[in-house]
Amino acid sequence: MDLNKIQADIDKMIFDRDWDQFHSVKNLSMALSIETAELMEIFQWQTEKQSNEVSKHPQLKLKVADELADIFVYLLRIVKKSDINLEEAVQNKLKKNLEKYPVEKFRGSPKKYNEID
Repeated sequence: MDLNKIQADIDKMIFDRDWDQFHSVKNLSMALSIETAELMEIFQWQTEKQSNEVSKHPQLKLKVADELADIFVYLLRIVKKSDINLEEAVQNKLKKNLEKYPVEKFRGSPKKYNEID
C-alpha cells in the first residue's frame, strides 16, 4: 500500500473541490463515526458465521470495501489535520496493549484488563 500516493490522491480530490473548509477534526470524526455505523449496518442482522463469509459474496464484499474505504479516507484526513504520525501512534498503542494484556492472563479471553485479577 502506497500511503503517500493515497494521501496525495485524497488531498487533490479535497483541494479540487474546496472541501478542506468543511474538514475540521470535529466534522471528520463525526463522518468517520457515521461511516463506521454504515459498515455495522451491513452486518446488523447477520449471524457471526455469515459475517465471516464476506469474501464468498461479491456484492457484499464490494459494499464492505466501499465502507472500509470511506472509513480509511476519513481516518487519514483526521491524521493529517491533527498532525499525528499514525505509524508511531499504532506502535505506541500496541506497546501499551502488550503491557495491559499479558499473554499468560489474557490468551483466549475477551475480558478487559480491569476484569481479570
